[in-house]
Formats: sequence, structure tokens, C-alpha cells
Amino acid sequence: MLNLVLFGPPGAGKGTQAVKLLEKYQLIHLSTGDLLREQIAAGTELGIQAKSIIDKGDLVSDQIVIGMIDSKLKANQNARGFIFDGFPRTPAQAKALDELLELRGTAVSAMIFLEVGHDELVARLLNRGKISGRVDDQNISVIEKRVRVYAKETAPVKDHYQSQSKFVSVKGVGSVEEIFNALCHEIDKLL
Repeated sequence: MLNLVLFGPPGAGKGTQAVKLLEKYQLIHLSTGDLLREQIAAGTELGIQAKSIIDKGDLVSDQIVIGMIDSKLKANQNARGFIFDGFPRTPAQAKALDELLELRGTAVSAMIFLEVGHDELVARLLNRGKISGRVDDQNISVIEKRVRVYAKETAPVKDHYQSQSKFVSVKGVGSVEEIFNALCHEIDKLL
């Protein structure tokens, strides 16, 4: 089973690249952001709680996210693998993911980190906010807070996978196709 953690700061292009990687490698996209947005759009209790947290630029609790991931894994037990997009966001979540996958007789194959500079991230997020209408991508203060929260709380997840020799860094700047080719080059080494 090929299980990839697609990692990088908000605006690094994880969602864009995940779509292309899913098609090529026939994996299941597991995006916590998409799962949360579905809950928000449906107006569920979880969605209302999540919206309040996201609109402030904060991260949703581990308990909520891990529960959603666990449900998705159970619902797709015969999958060829998963692309985890936006998860894990903390070292505690990385450890919890390792434990969940171990229970299913598999593991994370690699964490692929999309490297993108700060100014490029902010520009991408503001542009995405104009196109998508996402409130959290239209406010520069919220964007800056998300990037700071990422640097403080999420970036340390790299250390977790580096200690397991599963960390791979790919430059996330260039055309979508150039970045995709660089990602495939690294993933093909795992097969």
C-alpha cells in the first residue's frame, strides 16, 4: 500500500498536486480541509465548531481530525493507498496516524514536503481567496496567522518523518507540471 503525506504550508499547492497524483497512482485523497468544508457546508455541529476555529486561523482539534481520518480509513479498507493532504498537522497527529495505519497492517511510505517561500504563499492564498470566495484566504491577518501557526505547530512534523527516514523535499515553485514531475520522480523511487 502506498501512503503518502503531502506536506507544506497553506498555499503550497498540495490540493492541486494531490488531484494529479491521485489519478496517476490510483490512490484515495484524504484531505482534512475538504472533509471539514463538507461538514461546514452541511451545517453539522462539527462543521459549525470547525468554521468558528478556521475563521480565526486556528487549527481544528486533534480529536476531531483523527476521528474523521479513522472513519475514512475504515470506509476504504481495500484502497491501493492514500494521499494525506493537510494531515498530520502536529507531531501528535503524526504519531496517531502511524498507530492507525499500523492497526491496518500498513504505514506511511513517505512524507513529501512542498517547499514554497513566505511571499509566494501569501500571494497564492490571496489569489485563491479571490477565486474561491474562501473567507480564510481573503484576510491578510488570518493568512499571516495561519502561516505562523504552521511554522510553530505543523512544521515540526517534518522531524517525525525525518527520524523514520521518510522525509522527501520537493521544490513547490514552478509550473504545475514541473512540480508534478518532480513529485512523481520521488514517488516512483518508493515503488
